[in-house]
Amino acid sequence: MSKPDLRGMEMEEVELMLREMGEPAYRGRQVFQWVQARGETDFSQMSNLPTRLRERLAERGMITKLKVLQARQSRAGDTAKYLLEMPDEETVETVLMSYTGREARDRYTVCVSSQVGCAMGCRFCATGLSGWQRNLSAGEITGQVLTVQQLLRFNRPEANVTNVVFMGMGEPLLNYNEVVRAIRILNHPQGLNISMRRITVSTCGLVPEMRRLASEGMPVVLAVSLHAPSDRLRDQLVPVNRKYPLEELMAACRDYIRAVNRRVTFEYALISGINDTSDHARQLAGLLHGMLANVNVIPVNAVEEAGYSPPSPWRVKEFVAELKERGVEAVVREEKGSDIDAACGQLRRKRLR
Repeated sequence: MSKPDLRGMEMEEVELMLREMGEPAYRGRQVFQWVQARGETDFSQMSNLPTRLRERLAERGMITKLKVLQARQSRAGDTAKYLLEMPDEETVETVLMSYTGREARDRYTVCVSSQVGCAMGCRFCATGLSGWQRNLSAGEITGQVLTVQQLLRFNRPEANVTNVVFMGMGEPLLNYNEVVRAIRILNHPQGLNISMRRITVSTCGLVPEMRRLASEGMPVVLAVSLHAPSDRLRDQLVPVNRKYPLEELMAACRDYIRAVNRRVTFEYALISGINDTSDHARQLAGLLHGMLANVNVIPVNAVEEAGYSPPSPWRVKEFVAELKERGVEAVVREEKGSDIDAACGQLRRKRLR
């Protein structure tokens, strides 16, 4: 029987584990703080616990440690991509994006993976090219954030991860239970204490899971990978649309907005000659009319096998202007990390063997 991974346990579960070991509840809080707030992976270093308790914890449990196989820094210095190895030697990519010196406080966003590979088959995304291998555990998801935080603090000792986006490898809502568990752990005030409002969950449109997420009482940002304003085109670009077409998807989005009282973000990868015309912009504005929503327009990043290319800068500008003229809030997403294949749609795990 495998040992429980403390990185994937909520604080109440750690407290229960310690009570079952004959310890008071506060010991559970201390352990949770060591694991989640301080990122400790070695029980022997938990200095405010009795030596015998540390030994017993090592016998009863484990703390998943992710190995950094590769780290790449963008030329601008604001984005880093890490290839992380899981205990079973599977690998995922995780990205840190830094926004410093421009806002009231510095922002450090970690883009986490939720699966090894992806099975959704979106036409312009590199992740699915390697296929789907397995879901990540909650401990492996929180472990990405904790690992990146430790790397961040190497140069910036006082820095903290402020935002988490589930936009890395995989479809988060296909790993629903572990993703929700990881969100609750990351949000806990005794851990990293990352606000729900600073956590974004991306989906390509799994309607039942979107409705389930709306019922969780977690006001996280929902980001829907839309990429097309009609079923005919979206069927080609995002195959899950054949199962959950736009009418069902939009209804689920409206229900999510009502449930959490937060706007939905729609991701729209702009592809030259495919979905970037004025007519597409008008259709998109009509689709989103009256919704509490905004659109992130993302000039598609080159993925060699896909054969797609981004529109010209003037075409991107005209597309966004068309949306705004029709009352749709839209911005062009700031590109980060494209020179290290860390931009949207480019993550592709690579074995270094």
